Amino acid sequence: MHRKFPLFFDITDKKIFVYGAGRIATRRVETLLAFAPSLTVAAPEASETIREAERAGKLTYRESCYAEGSIPDDAWMVLAATDDAAVNEAIWHECKAKGILVNVCSDRKLCDFQFPGIAFQENLVIGVNAGGNDHRLARSWTEKIQKEVAEEWKET
Repeated sequence: MHRKFPLFFDITDKKIFVYGAGRIATRRVETLLAFAPSLTVAAPEASETIREAERAGKLTYRESCYAEGSIPDDAWMVLAATDDAAVNEAIWHECKAKGILVNVCSDRKLCDFQFPGIAFQENLVIGVNAGGNDHRLARSWTEKIQKEVAEEWKET
C-alpha cells in the first residue's frame, strides 16, 4: 500500500455529514467538532456524546436512517459509519455520483481519504496515519504525541 499524503483543510464552513452514531462515528464526530465544522449526524439512535453536542448547538442530529438521494448535493464530505456495510456502500455510491469526498468505515477500499489520528494544541495540529492497516498503532502514536504536546505546551 502507498503512503498517504497529509493535507490540512479549513473545514469551518464545509458541510459534513456523518451517517451512523455508534462508537466509530462518535469518535470521528468528537474529532471533527474540535475544528468547528457545519456537521450533521443522521442515525436512528445517537450516543449520549452526540446528543450532548446537539443540545450544545455544536451539530445537527437527524433521527433517521440513510435514504437514497438524501445526501445534499452541496455536501463537502461524508462519513459512512453505520453498522450495515450495504448501507455504507450505498452512501459511497451516492457520494461518488455527486463528487463528494467519502470515507466508509467498513471498507477502506471505498475511501477517498483515511481518517487520521489527530493530536493538537491551539494552532498546532498533527495527523497520524498507519496506512489504514493498523488502527491500534495509529491510536497509540496519536496518544503519545498528544501527551508530549500537552506536556511541552505547559512548559512554554
